[in-house]
Amino acid sequence: MKDFETVLKERRSATKFVQGVELPDQELDAIFSLVKYAPSAFNLQHAHYVVVKDPAVKERIYEAANKQYKVKMASAAILVLGHTDAHYDAGKINEGLLNLGVINKQEYDQTIEAVTAFYEDRGEAFKRDEAIRNASLSAMTFMLAAKDRGWDTCPMIGFDSDAMREALNIPDRYVPALLITIGKEDVSGQRPRGYRKPVGEFVSRDSF
Repeated sequence: MKDFETVLKERRSATKFVQGVELPDQELDAIFSLVKYAPSAFNLQHAHYVVVKDPAVKERIYEAANKQYKVKMASAAILVLGHTDAHYDAGKINEGLLNLGVINKQEYDQTIEAVTAFYEDRGEAFKRDEAIRNASLSAMTFMLAAKDRGWDTCPMIGFDSDAMREALNIPDRYVPALLITIGKEDVSGQRPRGYRKPVGEFVSRDSF
């Protein structure tokens, strides 16, 4: 295990992967066991991951991702989804706190009512934005956890969402947020890291 600063600075978007590297399910499970601690609004945990390792299915992902070759080279391609109806899970998610006596029935009911109203009152566009926002928070956690365990990743938005839905049988209530390829980076020909803005260029204080 590396310290956080090292993991953060060493994580890069891998443009090439070493082909034929197997990514064991146990490794993925270890990564996802950390990903579940990612923040989400109201602890609704909007993110859902579809892991693709099967070559035939990966071929469909490759087509949906505009034939980007890194999809084929990677050990797995992972579609990160956001659940637009995640607020309907508020009851199930808070049941544990109710059963443990951390909250009482009145607090439980008030929480469900407040969370449901928060999303329903703001409409479909807000639900979609929230799904993508929270899925993206989770996805960043995934990439850092993967790097900590020695795996390289690349977040991708260059894909046809409709084709991806069809290829992976994605229900309508989930929105594709991004695709992540994962494996061992082929560093041959790797370029130096691109320009990073100094803090003063992207941080304002008290006003823009």
